[in-house]
Amino acid sequence: MGKTQEAAEQATRTPTIRLEVARYRPGEDAEPVYQGYDVPLTDDWAVLDGLTYIKDRLDGTLSFRWSCRMGICGSCGMTVNGEPRLTCGTFLTEFGEGPIRIEPLKGFPVIRDLVVEIDDFLDKLAHVRPWLIREGEELPLTTEYAQTPRQLEAYKQYSMCINCMLCYSACPVYVLNPDFLGPAAIALAQRYNLDSRDQGDRLDLLNTDEGVWGCTFVGECTSACPKHVDPAEAIQRYKVTAAVESVKALLPWGRR
Repeated sequence: MGKTQEAAEQATRTPTIRLEVARYRPGEDAEPVYQGYDVPLTDDWAVLDGLTYIKDRLDGTLSFRWSCRMGICGSCGMTVNGEPRLTCGTFLTEFGEGPIRIEPLKGFPVIRDLVVEIDDFLDKLAHVRPWLIREGEELPLTTEYAQTPRQLEAYKQYSMCINCMLCYSACPVYVLNPDFLGPAAIALAQRYNLDSRDQGDRLDLLNTDEGVWGCTFVGECTSACPKHVDPAEAIQRYKVTAAVESVKALLPWGRR
């Protein structure tokens, strides 16, 4: 008995739900098309389980990313019924009788099917220098820098980002202006700005139209974040910092 026949017989014994999956091969297809698949509907299956079932049992040509299946790696982000979601933490039962439409994350070039190009996102992360900067010290660092619980709490929230890019897909500014640094990169920069061990100066990187001032404070990035990082808050907080530093630079005693 073939896999497809076996899957079909199993579907007749188990309640199913239809997944409408975007299929697209740039250079070969003129535009994305949606292909329907019926997958078993069980209480403990996430959307990612449904996609894996399709890949293993119904159509081995389907392409998508995943890794940990535990909401930690951030690689399985997709657009589920119009919203950016981690498919490993989005359950089939959330959508009633369906169907569930699954598309790649919006705002990113599509490589194939549900897989998007992430080089621009990675470049933006590197641009904000997301590492501890210590002036006058050479690697490897051998000195320990203790922190109080209060010092840790100052940046801990922003350190929870898993780089899933859901905030970018939800951000209307990034979709319209790809030069915008974006929510995750700015929140990550703020994570290091608030770290008592860091001595870096990222003002020139963030105090620009493509940086914090490009944000219109829609707040969709925070709504989409699965780890409650609140990148919108990080951006607004740094706007205050940038404004204060700009005023100080105009004052004789504030110039560096």
